[in-house]
Amino acid sequence: MIRNLMAVSALAAWGKLLFAHGRFWRTGTRLTPVNTVSASVWPDVAVVVPARDEAESIQPCLSTLLQQDYKGRLSVIVVDDGSTDGTGDLARQVPDPHGRLTVVTGRERPEGWSGKLWAVHQGEMVAREKVDADGFILLTDADILHSALHLETLVEKAQRDGLDMVSEMVVLNCESAAERLLVPAFVYFFAMLYPFEKVNDPASEVAGAAGGTILVRRAMLERIGGVETVRGALIDDCSLASDIKQAGGKLYLGHSTLAWSIRPYRGAGDIWRMIARTAYVQLRYSPVILLCTIIGMGLVWLAPVYFALFGRGRVRVMGGASLFLAIVSFLPTLSRFKLSPLRALALPVVAAFYMAATIGSAVDHHRGRGVQWKSRFYTEETHA
Repeated sequence: MIRNLMAVSALAAWGKLLFAHGRFWRTGTRLTPVNTVSASVWPDVAVVVPARDEAESIQPCLSTLLQQDYKGRLSVIVVDDGSTDGTGDLARQVPDPHGRLTVVTGRERPEGWSGKLWAVHQGEMVAREKVDADGFILLTDADILHSALHLETLVEKAQRDGLDMVSEMVVLNCESAAERLLVPAFVYFFAMLYPFEKVNDPASEVAGAAGGTILVRRAMLERIGGVETVRGALIDDCSLASDIKQAGGKLYLGHSTLAWSIRPYRGAGDIWRMIARTAYVQLRYSPVILLCTIIGMGLVWLAPVYFALFGRGRVRVMGGASLFLAIVSFLPTLSRFKLSPLRALALPVVAAFYMAATIGSAVDHHRGRGVQWKSRFYTEETHA
């Protein structure tokens, strides 16, 4: 009886996920370069790049930003957030023939701010001086490369559809064995948490953004109180998107074909730490929500495998059907990364890894260890 109930529940859950959850599995939402907007309407844009110990990537990142083929006025602001590897000096050495670059030495972080957001806030203050009331501020990371048409494409989308925020999940690095196994699932699970169609629907309460590329109207940013409103958030991109949508703003979230992350995750441990940094934050530090999440993930990911292999009769059929739906839903993501569809067979194992990292995130928090990221330790209390 219990097995039958679990098998039915798993199949029903997969039916809902595939057919009533914003088609999260699709990867077709992406922007491409267009040439339909007159040069007279291109607004000012200021790009804010927080950078902490990014010596390996800061110069390639800035070079692509300074070489943007953008018809409006463009400024690029780098905030050197206490780097110890010469990031700020390397940023100042990047060729800047059009005088677009400003490098700011970050000030000491006040109480209550996360490290990254304090750097972004300082850049935001400079950006407001460089763009007029109709301008935009682009928040991006120091490990991302941009096509020369990327900024123009983002602004065109915002102008054409009257959007207050345009965000894209950049193409993630996927070269090492660990990356090929685990990184596509990160994109897949992110879209499951924040279905892009629901984010983009003004009638839906779902809000989300991908921190690598966030273009936001200056006027909207000021309306919600600026980055300061999310100053202690560890999932700052989605928190900012939520504030904007609650203020009546319109969002767009999609997949990028014009921006790429060059941050490597050489081993499974690197990806574990990336997941653990925000997993328990996402669950609001609640043991009850954690328990429900683990039960739910076990039902959706692990139970179908068990029933398909060891079940009998209808239980095996329903387990096999659930497993089939899970595998099929992962195929578009694998195709986006140009990986073999056979890798979908490992999805339950990958999901178990993410479950374990989520539990690890909670254990670290309750042991008072927090999570180390960029030479800082993050806990609920310190938000360092």
